[in-house]
Amino acid sequence: MTKRPVLVVLFDGVQSLDVTGPVEVFAGAGQLTGSGDAYPIRTASLDGGPVRTQSGLRMLPDSTLAEAGRPHTLLVPGGDGTRTPDPRLIDWLRENGPRATRLVSVCTGSLLLAEAGLLDGRRATTHWYACDHLARNYPEVTVEPEPIFVRDGNVATSAGVTAGIDLALALVEEDLGRDAALTIARALVVFLRRPGNQAQFSAQLAAQTAKREPLRELQAWIADHPEADLSVEALAARARLSPRHFARAFQAETGTTPGRYVDRVRLEHARRLLEESADGVQEVARAAGYGTPEAMRRAFVKAMDTAPAEYRRRFHAPVQPAR
Repeated sequence: MTKRPVLVVLFDGVQSLDVTGPVEVFAGAGQLTGSGDAYPIRTASLDGGPVRTQSGLRMLPDSTLAEAGRPHTLLVPGGDGTRTPDPRLIDWLRENGPRATRLVSVCTGSLLLAEAGLLDGRRATTHWYACDHLARNYPEVTVEPEPIFVRDGNVATSAGVTAGIDLALALVEEDLGRDAALTIARALVVFLRRPGNQAQFSAQLAAQTAKREPLRELQAWIADHPEADLSVEALAARARLSPRHFARAFQAETGTTPGRYVDRVRLEHARRLLEESADGVQEVARAAGYGTPEAMRRAFVKAMDTAPAEYRRRFHAPVQPAR
């Protein structure tokens, strides 16, 4: 079995879940899949002493960074400590980051990589609240605020906190196969189903909640009735507004157009049905409001670069027999 040593960088103010989430995935590869010590894990800080996490927990590193050796996967977590990082940490990353076979960041760990110049000329993402900061302060980085993780060559960056688990599962799937990743996901009670280009937010979270009650109620109604007539004219009539007034008010209060909001709601509904139900593609298309399988296929290819059948093959959760 090929061993892929993982080195996790620790520092004061690190987000503990950015560390423990991916570590549990990599550790599970050995403990749960019979693949032995597939990912030897080592943690290290600048001086090797304990670090205090963002939440106040203390972590004891295995060694100093200087003693850690060259890893296969260098994992850089995020947290409040990325706001004013120790210059020595940036220097270490600048020198040692390129030596890793795979360079991975979780959440705002991407800010440390960017400060070290390791994201220049690459596509990257980070926690949604830091995307503007990353783009503004590091113009050489192409920031993609939507995906939960982005792969660019041997560099992988992920969005906030739990997205690090999604990325780690994707890496295990790449290394050891889908069955291994699925075994780990089940043990951690998470789903092996979020592709990297899935948005960080659902439609309801990505859009602002409308201030006016009729529009706010309409947002909830849309989510509950994706199969209905959700044209601007029909929605305007339900909100008791003219179509023109409705379209302007909806965008002003939610930050997105009615059409984009409906598209996202329908895509999410179709995804859930493909993941969780045994309904046929035609039934899913009808229930999600697409009308025809071809219309749903076009929406999936446009938004996720994959067809519904392929999406189901990759992310459908098999029904477990009763015990």
